[in-house]
Amino acid sequence: MSPAGNKSKVSTLEFIAIFIILFFLSNALLKYFFPAQFGGPPPAAQVTLKAEAQKVTAGNDPVILIKNDTDKDLPLPKRCPQPPVDIAYIEKKADGTENKSDIMANQTVLPCRELQVVRAHSAERVDLAGWKYTLFDKPGTYEAGLDLPEGFVEAGTAIRITARLTVAEPGFFTKLFRTFVTKPLFNALLFIVSFSPGTNLGIAIIILTVLVKLLLLIPSQHALEGQRKLQELQPRMDELKKKYPEDPKRVQEETMKLWKEMKINPLQSCLPTLLQFPILIGLFFVIRNGISVETSRHLLYPYFLGDQISVSTTFLGFDLLKPSVFVFPPLLVILQFIQMKMMMKKQQKKKDEIIVKPAGQGFQLKLPEMNQQTMMLYILPLMIGFFAIKFPAAVSIYWGISTVFGIVQQWFVLREKIKV
Repeated sequence: MSPAGNKSKVSTLEFIAIFIILFFLSNALLKYFFPAQFGGPPPAAQVTLKAEAQKVTAGNDPVILIKNDTDKDLPLPKRCPQPPVDIAYIEKKADGTENKSDIMANQTVLPCRELQVVRAHSAERVDLAGWKYTLFDKPGTYEAGLDLPEGFVEAGTAIRITARLTVAEPGFFTKLFRTFVTKPLFNALLFIVSFSPGTNLGIAIIILTVLVKLLLLIPSQHALEGQRKLQELQPRMDELKKKYPEDPKRVQEETMKLWKEMKINPLQSCLPTLLQFPILIGLFFVIRNGISVETSRHLLYPYFLGDQISVSTTFLGFDLLKPSVFVFPPLLVILQFIQMKMMMKKQQKKKDEIIVKPAGQGFQLKLPEMNQQTMMLYILPLMIGFFAIKFPAAVSIYWGISTVFGIVQQWFVLREKIKV
């Protein structure tokens, strides 16, 4: 096979390798930054009690997992307005001993849901958000406890299972992120809902997305125009590589001159995209807490304190707090593919194609070489679809509307006459 054919085969293998690496890397990053949502299942046991996150930042929701791996249902007593598990505060003394103080709650900011039974070979997720401002109101170590019925695990014995978690003060970066990202997003959604009674979360997110895109309209426009100029300059940059094939430093210097001459800043094309990621992460945290005023007091501006605002989280038949596997991810893949296709300049047919000529037959099979742009054209949409499977549908709506806005903006940029 010709050298061009070998080159194309390597490029295809590179595409597969890059996709596999990005897939596992994204999984690792999600488990590291969001262990509660993307971590593995707790270790198998008969009956276990475990904190979903061992360390909880003040303001976030403490969650306890009760897992029943026995062959019979585990009955639980009625405890409302107390949580389904006992909560105690652990105070460590100077001599190394611990002082355990049981904490009682007289009320909850959310309707108390009675957990009556944990079915055999199943698990129950006990969200303690309704008690986080009463039972978990100060930093420190807490212990959740549950008494199993006598003889449930072993005849003639009563067993108490426990799990510990730590409530920590938010760090500098967490405070910074809440101040400039999470709080503005949360209060903006509340303002949209309160301004138009009856507006649900889906419509509020659509309005918020349009406002964010309008706010970033000018830098996004400059970024798209910069990408267009870079594409138009590509033939001249290729000529420089041919002119100085053995002097990469000279090629770099001449390229910088071209960019300066055309007033192109390659970094400006990344800025709008980079600004999207903090918004996505902030929106994830807002949605994760259920967009509830009662359980998000630490994010409220004084304007909303004391207000009773109800937000509907059902939109077009979808629960926006849960991932949508079969609708939004494929739609996002298609939209992202269209946007990427528009952003990439149409490549001319190259001479270095693989030409396979079967013996005794009169036709040729042409397989174009797969370059880096082609790899990104397919990898990025698939990665976006993978994230959409994991994240709540509300985040997918934001990304989808944002992508549609970007497609329309890209269409106007492509119509402009840019001379290089």
